[in-house]
Amino acid sequence: MKNLKITALLAVLAFSPFYANVFPAEGTPVVAKIADGVKWKSESIDVGNIPQGKPKLIRFEFTNTSSKPIVIENVAPSCGCTTADYTKTPILPGKKGFVEASYNAAAAGAFMKTVNVTTSESKTPKTLSFKGIVVS
Repeated sequence: MKNLKITALLAVLAFSPFYANVFPAEGTPVVAKIADGVKWKSESIDVGNIPQGKPKLIRFEFTNTSSKPIVIENVAPSCGCTTADYTKTPILPGKKGFVEASYNAAAAGAFMKTVNVTTSESKTPKTLSFKGIVVS
């Protein structure tokens, strides 16, 4: 009987709201602060039909909405058929920057590619994507 009481007491404590206030929520959540530093004009672009054998340049633009300069630290295309260029200088608050992807449209058919961008504002890469159809 004593074991039953102890077990019941432990079960009540385990499911009680005691742990609900371990991490107090104050102000803006961290996720929102990270998302606010860079405002992308578009994170996904549909380029439509593009001719086979001609590289296609896709430009992603963004605005620095933070209060400090932002530096693009890394740009990583998803495959060898895509090369990337980007703003190399610090982007001041309120100013615009860009990431460009050049897709080598060698094979006919539908495609979807991504470019991961890491900035000084967030160490978690932002995934930008573009898609379309290569026609011969």
